[in-house]
Amino acid sequence: MDSYDETDGENGSGGAGPGQVRRQCRGVGLGEGTPPGAGPGPGHASPGGMAALSLPYQAVAAIALSVIGLVVCGHLAMVFLHVAPSNTLTKQHGEAVDDWIYPEFEQNWKLFAPNPLQQNVAVHVRAEVAGDDGRRTTAWMSLTGEDIKAIRGNVIPSHIHQNELRRAWDFYLNSHDDENRANGLRGELSERYIRRIAMRRLAEHDYGGTIERIQIRSEVRSVGAPDWSNEKINTKPSYRVLPWWTVTSDDLPESAQGDDK
Repeated sequence: MDSYDETDGENGSGGAGPGQVRRQCRGVGLGEGTPPGAGPGPGHASPGGMAALSLPYQAVAAIALSVIGLVVCGHLAMVFLHVAPSNTLTKQHGEAVDDWIYPEFEQNWKLFAPNPLQQNVAVHVRAEVAGDDGRRTTAWMSLTGEDIKAIRGNVIPSHIHQNELRRAWDFYLNSHDDENRANGLRGELSERYIRRIAMRRLAEHDYGGTIERIQIRSEVRSVGAPDWSNEKINTKPSYRVLPWWTVTSDDLPESAQGDDK
């Protein structure tokens, strides 16, 4: 039979015989004669990475990776607190954060630019009115409060109610010193701007006479600490009162200017 199989294979009349198959298997190490302890064939991959290490070394590698991960997370937390706005954590642990950050990891940027406001600022106005019964001074009217009423509950609030007064007041503060002295032409421009805003708002009310002078002040209150914080914040208002301004025709709304002319 062997002779027949080999002959048959050589003559090409059939498939490979058993003898030929055995010889091919020996060539690839899969048939008879495979030496004991031989490694796996090309289709089998040996384990790599930590799995290739012995159990003690795997434990050491796992501990080292855990320590590195904790250090990285701690470093990121310190950097976040360093660039974040002032808060309860930075006020309690600010020294520890600075000790970690400086000087090797110093950052020259902040998470928010500018930082979120931590104060509520309201702008008030009152007027000196000359009428048939003489001169009188009105009570303080909150211009900011009127803007808030117009915004609250409004799905599409006006850009004027949101930003006009706030930016006008910032413009005034940035162009005046603590004694309310103007710093050049921009200071004078900011005064005229905020007077016009105040007079336009006052014109919407009937005070029974002619407004001859106005006075503006700001009320600043610090935002209170949240209920879960032990931080003590003084929320009493502080005021910055501007001097009285005499009303001129340039301060009046366009409709009032026409009537005056």
